[in-house]
Amino acid sequence: MGLFDQIMNAVNDPNLQANAGQLAGIFGTMQQLGDNQGADASTMQSAMSVVGGFVRSALQEKQAEGGNDAVQNLVNQFGGTSPNIAAVTALFGSQLQPIIDAVSQRTGLDPNTIQQMLPSLVPLVLNFLKTGTPTQDQSGSNPVLNSFLDSDGDGDVDIADAMRMAGGFLGQ
Repeated sequence: MGLFDQIMNAVNDPNLQANAGQLAGIFGTMQQLGDNQGADASTMQSAMSVVGGFVRSALQEKQAEGGNDAVQNLVNQFGGTSPNIAAVTALFGSQLQPIIDAVSQRTGLDPNTIQQMLPSLVPLVLNFLKTGTPTQDQSGSNPVLNSFLDSDGDGDVDIADAMRMAGGFLGQ
């Protein structure tokens, strides 16, 4: 089952945190960020896709080091719609240049703009992953996060595609 399917299942599952309001908040924040930086929706989706790939790699490393609970704790702690430099630092340390370069190359955005956007983009990706967190026991299995980390290793995960489909579902 794909990431989008997991998100839609989470929206329909009262035992998981996902709801239309949470998804709308993510999209609204992404749109506002794009508007503030003069970037259109397509550019922002591309930026989210690149950042999502780096987040995925970082979370996979954290999972290998500390297990699923460590990754879920990061998602719970840093997933949100407000800028948070601590989220960027927790995932990437000071190794931001490869991310900035990759986003710039894919989107054409200025590297300084991307550096300013990262503290907003990373929490948005994590918030998107937080949609699968159980409402009662936050240490339970998160199907959205598991799908994103692509346990079967087929590499078929793209957060921008899932966000685009979820946005279509919400009429965004």
